[in-house]
Amino acid sequence: MYAVVRRYEGVTDPAEAGRVVNEEFVLLLGQVEGFVAYYWVDAGGGVMVSTSVFQDRAGAEQSTARASDFVRDRLASLLPNPPQVTAGEVVAHA
Repeated sequence: MYAVVRRYEGVTDPAEAGRVVNEEFVLLLGQVEGFVAYYWVDAGGGVMVSTSVFQDRAGAEQSTARASDFVRDRLASLLPNPPQVTAGEVVAHA
């Protein structure tokens, strides 16, 4: 499996960002081949973190492209700063 973590800082309205992600992006991401799981976390202080898990690297890379497009098209005013992206092979899980 392969995971991608995106950390967004300076989120202007976490509740609205969560609503849009839950109602729109989750459905879009679930269509990516190899999708396993997705989590959107409000870490407080204007920080939100997403974690995506896929069966392989190709799915994870496709999710990064979709996330970039979705943020640009639907969340630019809520997520004004580019995310810090960390990705890699899952080496342990429960």
